[in-house]
Amino acid sequence: MINRKEIANFIVEKLKTDKEQLVCAYKKSKDTIGYFFVDDLLPEELVEKIHLNFPDLEATKKRKSIREHKYVAYQMNKYAPILEEVIYAFQDLRVVKLISEITSIPHILPDEKLYAGGLSLMAKGNYLSPHLDNSHDKDRQLWRVLNLLYYVTPNWKLENGGNLELWPKGLKDKPVAIESKSNRLVIMATHQKSWHSVNNVLVDDVRCCVSNYYFSKQPLLEDDDFHVTTFRGRPSQKMKDAVLKLDNSLRSSVRKIFKKGIRENPHQYKK
Repeated sequence: MINRKEIANFIVEKLKTDKEQLVCAYKKSKDTIGYFFVDDLLPEELVEKIHLNFPDLEATKKRKSIREHKYVAYQMNKYAPILEEVIYAFQDLRVVKLISEITSIPHILPDEKLYAGGLSLMAKGNYLSPHLDNSHDKDRQLWRVLNLLYYVTPNWKLENGGNLELWPKGLKDKPVAIESKSNRLVIMATHQKSWHSVNNVLVDDVRCCVSNYYFSKQPLLEDDDFHVTTFRGRPSQKMKDAVLKLDNSLRSSVRKIFKKGIRENPHQYKK
């Protein structure tokens, strides 16, 4: 079986080849939500193998609420070994160093515990409301600064839905849709202005994604402050938006009292 170092070799080679244009793409978007994406990241036969080994929905954890509807998997020793290998390939120090250079974010740290990372699966009707990611790691020691999303569903098209949406001008303007194209890696900055979402999946298929976060001892923006994962409604969802604002306030109040959270089984890989 191919291992994480071998997978990382492919990622390093691709990032090095495309580095100049990736630096330009990130700089161009940095004033709002810094991001870039890389297509054809891994050999197609490897992408196919990764996708074929994704777990069935029944073997994952369902997250369904007014905020979101999706499936996640993060206790990686329960699944096919290749899935753990590809996740941790993105944590190879050579990959981290290159992404640090592309984004000009120094001293970024991968997350071995996969807090909020791992695998994400979205079936028909699934979605993720506009939101800001939690500002910190579970223990509130490090700031979350980059979100890495690697898509592996064959023949996924924009019209299928389930695509990443960025809201660089806030929630009153139209989002920028980034197709969840197979073999595409999207890297986006995470701070208190990086609103993003995933629109409804419209087809009878499952969109599969490998997810990682990078952290740092310093926030990306000087005025960044601690916040829980903060959800909002879309511009047309006035009632839902009001409910989500209340929900955000309640969850934020709880975290002010319980700084490390109160969930007994947080979303992280327990080795």
